[in-house]
Amino acid sequence: MTQERSLPRATLDALGGVPRFLRAPFHRRRHLRWGATDAEVADHMPGDELVPRASFEATRAITIDAPPEAVWPWIVQMGYRRAGFYTYALLDNAGYDSADTVLEEYQHPRVGDWMPMASKVSETTAFRVAAFATDEWLLWSKPDSTWSWTLTALAGGRTRLVTRLKQRYPWESPGTAVFTLVLLELGDFPMMRRMLTGIKERAERLAKGGWTRVP
Repeated sequence: MTQERSLPRATLDALGGVPRFLRAPFHRRRHLRWGATDAEVADHMPGDELVPRASFEATRAITIDAPPEAVWPWIVQMGYRRAGFYTYALLDNAGYDSADTVLEEYQHPRVGDWMPMASKVSETTAFRVAAFATDEWLLWSKPDSTWSWTLTALAGGRTRLVTRLKQRYPWESPGTAVFTLVLLELGDFPMMRRMLTGIKERAERLAKGGWTRVP
C-alpha cells in the first residue's frame, strides 16, 4: 500500500474543519442522529447489548447510489495506516491520504482481527472484529465501546448505510473518561459526517466502474 503524505495540506484541511468541531456540542441532539430516520434510531443494531448503559450513543445514516457489495470494501479496509478513515488525514491517519482504491489485503476480515485507531494497537486504542456478514453488517468492539454497521439493499441498486457508535465513559479512570468525552463530544460528528460522505463518494465511483469482487 502506498499513500501520499503531505502534512501542510493535511494541516490546512484539519484547520478548515475547526468550526465544525467547535460547533458540535451545540447541535448534539441533531448530530447524534445525522441522516437517520426515527425507525433507524430506534432499531436494534449488532452489538447493542454489549454496551447496555452507554454514555454516548450516535446513529448516523446515508443513502448510497451503489449496491452493498460496492460499499462493503470501503468499510472493512478502514483503519490507521490501512485505508485510513476518509476524513481529516492529519487527525486520523498521521497525515497520509485515505485510500481511493480497494485494498485487497484487507478484504477478508476474520473475527478477532484488529481495526487500529492509532499507531499503538491495544484494547483501548483499537477495535476488534467481533462479528460480520459480508455485504450485510459488521461489528467492531472494544471494552466499553461498539461500532456497528448495517448495509441494506434498496431498489435501483442503492444501499442504505447505517452506523452506530456506543461508548461508556469509564469514570473509574477519570483521565481516560474526560479524554474520551472531549474526543467524542467535539470530534465524533465532524469526523463521522466526512467519513460517511467519503464512503459514499468512493462506493458510487466504484459502482460506475463496474467493479467485481476478487474471490
